[in-house]
Amino acid sequence: MAELRPANPPTRGRLIRSFGYAIRGVALLVKLQANARIHALATGVVVVLGFVFGLERWEWAAVAGAIGLVWAAEGMNTAIEALTDLVSPGEHPLAGRAKDIAAGAVLCAAIAAVVIGLLVFARRIAARF
Repeated sequence: MAELRPANPPTRGRLIRSFGYAIRGVALLVKLQANARIHALATGVVVVLGFVFGLERWEWAAVAGAIGLVWAAEGMNTAIEALTDLVSPGEHPLAGRAKDIAAGAVLCAAIAAVVIGLLVFARRIAARF
């Protein structure tokens, strides 16, 4: 059996460029999407609260996972919307379905993040009041 090798072996320059493209993608996400700016604000608030309340290591892991999940879902939703608009500039039921399902995925991720946030922070916040 033949050995599988990548067509273009990774080089340091290619790796650095790919990180640059990814950073540009995150910047575009925040610049172009109002919901991403809301996610950025929520991320900042949650991180500050995490330090204020002195989260345990496992709690930070849960919070970081929830934050990452929401950001990844928002990025995929935005990419799907852009590609859908490119290939189907007019109204089409399948284009609408793709966009709705992608938006639904973001909603699921956000709900999961809120549940995680409540599990991690609710007791601490209640104890302060």
